[in-house]
Amino acid sequence: MKIPFSRPPIGRREVEAVCDAVSASQIGGNGAIGKRAEGALRTLTGSPHVLLTPSATQAMDVALVAMGIGPGDEVLMPSFAFVSQANAILARGARPVFCEVDPLTLNMCPEDSARRITPRTKMLMPVHYAGVACDLDAFQDLANSHGLYLFEDAAQGIGATHKGRALGAIGDGGCYSFHETKNVVCGEGGSLFLQDDELAAAAEIIREKGTNRCAFLRGEVDKYTWVGPGGSFVLSDLLAALLEVQIDRLDEITSARIAIWEAYYRGLEDLEKSELIQRPHVPSYAQHNGHIFAFRTRSPGLRAHILSSLALEGVSATFHFQPLHAAPFAREALGVDSRLRVTEEAAETLVRLPNYFEMTVSDAERVVDLIYSFCDD
Repeated sequence: MKIPFSRPPIGRREVEAVCDAVSASQIGGNGAIGKRAEGALRTLTGSPHVLLTPSATQAMDVALVAMGIGPGDEVLMPSFAFVSQANAILARGARPVFCEVDPLTLNMCPEDSARRITPRTKMLMPVHYAGVACDLDAFQDLANSHGLYLFEDAAQGIGATHKGRALGAIGDGGCYSFHETKNVVCGEGGSLFLQDDELAAAAEIIREKGTNRCAFLRGEVDKYTWVGPGGSFVLSDLLAALLEVQIDRLDEITSARIAIWEAYYRGLEDLEKSELIQRPHVPSYAQHNGHIFAFRTRSPGLRAHILSSLALEGVSATFHFQPLHAAPFAREALGVDSRLRVTEEAAETLVRLPNYFEMTVSDAERVVDLIYSFCDD
């Protein structure tokens, strides 16, 4: 039996919600369905301001504009991250500064970040890798002591917490992704979380093409017009209809994924004891959401052997981020010339195993058994 790497948890309720939206001609952006989904996210996270966007990348775009990030500014982010984060920074004329990660969590290292702060630094932008919280207390202290914005890339973090608080809604800003590979999906989509009223008001205008259309819809002005910079960053109600159902199913989806995560974790214990692999680490302050189960192998060669052998058995496992600091664009266009040893070793040895809503614990146990057989080769 083939086991795909990921499969979106779409069921009858989602199909009906989309059909109802189409039947009611609710397919535009920033409409009634989207407002309900934003309300559900406010309840879930406790964030006072939630704006749906077409992607997490565009949530970052809006936030960076609202926070005034621009030419000459620097934004600290992990090198072990998706390129969208760096591109959002570059789009503002700012410069991404790539930081090392913690060897256990693969989250941005606060100590390394502190060494890279300069007078040009304006924002810290850590990622909660695999839905496991980074050390937000340390980053908040850094932000406070240097007068920096703290923005959480919680693209993988819905349903996960730091000391009981929802990821993405703790710093000055944050975002979720609802891409088809995430725990909660709507095909493509994202959300922006903001704590400050003035930043939220600015983001609302930026998201609506630089107009005060939202104020008009609330009856605060008698017509709307162009009042500042912006773009088309609203999510269609058609996708919001799917998302609304998915948010309602969050506990069900998260529980299923954690069960698979825990089956992997238990099953691979002996391989870790044999020092062939390193299982994922979840700090005591974090409650993860089962988004990714990733382990590291003793060597790149063992990683290659496991991945190719699993593929032959119909199991779709994979690697993950390639270090941004070592990418051709970073070297050639940005002049980055540095080594981040932990990031590079993680990228060369990391294995991500399948995990999705319809997968069973038996499936996970089969994958574990295969991995043991490959390590005995």
